[in-house]
Parts: sequence; structure tokens; C-alpha cells
Amino acid sequence: MINFFFEDVIINIKQEELSLWIHRVLVSENKKEGELSFIFCTDEYLLEMNQKFLNHNTYTDIISFDNSIGNEVHGDIFISIERVKENAIVYDVSLDEELKRVLIHGVLHLCGYKDKTDDEVEVMRQKEDEKLLMFHVEH
Repeated sequence: MINFFFEDVIINIKQEELSLWIHRVLVSENKKEGELSFIFCTDEYLLEMNQKFLNHNTYTDIISFDNSIGNEVHGDIFISIERVKENAIVYDVSLDEELKRVLIHGVLHLCGYKDKTDDEVEVMRQKEDEKLLMFHVEH
């Protein structure tokens, strides 16, 4: 089950469309959908989490906590809407496009993809692009 929560932010998203897409992405990675929670929040909220749980004193757009069991994907994905809005401006893309990229970035982390090395970042970007193309694909 895919859940969406909002902590001190308001953003209009199409939850059903996003849920169907995320489900298709998981299937394409040979994963089973477990309990996934997306928590949209402020920069300060995510900064506090970054400090508390990861000992990082930096702003970020996303933090994912993987609770997967075997092939079944479970986890909590926290997304700073402020950071996503800023990144959309920096990368000259729509807010909607940047939000989808960040959402699927978190899902890919839960599927086992990393982004610490240059090679991992390259694979992550390729996977993001591939999965973004799946958004409007009907099955």
C-alpha cells in the first residue's frame, strides 16, 4: 500500500496516478509492493531528520528509510517540497517533473540502487529517466 502524508506543507498531487506509476516501477524491478509512505515536508523538518538519524547537517531534497523484507519493498520516503521547488528552478524543469524524479529516486533507493559513487550516480540517473518514461504508459 502506498500512502501520502503532508507535514506543514500543501501540495496538490494526483495520489492515485502516482501510486499506479510507483506500482508499475516496482513490478519493472521485479519487486513486490509493501507498505510505502511518502511524507512531504519542509526544509527544516527534513534538516532535523538528517541531523537526528544520519548525522548530516545539510539540507537535502529526500531521505529514504528502507524497511524492505526480501523482495517486498517497504519504506518511508521524506521529501522537502521547498528543496524540490528550488531544484525545479535550478534545473529548469516543471515542479511536477522534479517531484516525480525525486519520488522515483526514493523508490529506486528502496529497490537497492545507490548514489554514492560516480558510477552509482550514473546508473541512478539512467534508471530515473527510464522510470519517468513509464509515468504515462498504460497497462
